Amino acid sequence: MSRLGKLPIELPAGTRAWLDNGFMIVKGPKGELKTKMHEIIKTAITDKEIILSIDDQTIGKNKALWGLFRSLIKNMVIGVNETYTKKLEINGVGYKAAVSGDKLTLNVGYSHPVIYNLPVGIKVEVQANIIIINGIDKQLVGEVSAQIRKIRKPEPYKGKGIKYDYEILRRKAGKTAGKTEK
Repeated sequence: MSRLGKLPIELPAGTRAWLDNGFMIVKGPKGELKTKMHEIIKTAITDKEIILSIDDQTIGKNKALWGLFRSLIKNMVIGVNETYTKKLEINGVGYKAAVSGDKLTLNVGYSHPVIYNLPVGIKVEVQANIIIINGIDKQLVGEVSAQIRKIRKPEPYKGKGIKYDYEILRRKAGKTAGKTEK
């Protein structure tokens, strides 16, 4: 039996969930999210909670899908009530970011500014050298932050680039090991 899958998902006040043509739809104060459900997952929805179950609990793939969909729906319920946030930090002389409409412009050491088009449902703020990414879809917030970080990954010698705010860089010494006195 899946340890996560068997746990009920509580619906906060003001949040509704329903099934429509194989899609689980969750609507709350911040917006609406939907995901396609797998056919082996059985769903029981009440006013207060969502309970997922499967028929055959002996097959490992079924148990894995059970826990996966429980986590996906739980993230949807949290997302429509609170927004998910990721913070990126820009390090480097002359490196900067600016937001205009649905475009993020990054000047990160290339000969030209890099323009990143923001997907629908993602809001970005720039405060000094911090980029704050907000959205109700946890997967989309994580994907956007990974794509922005990929534009200029932090390098290990000077630490220049775009990194997560919690990320710790392992710095390398450089060429001082090759310089010995004779």
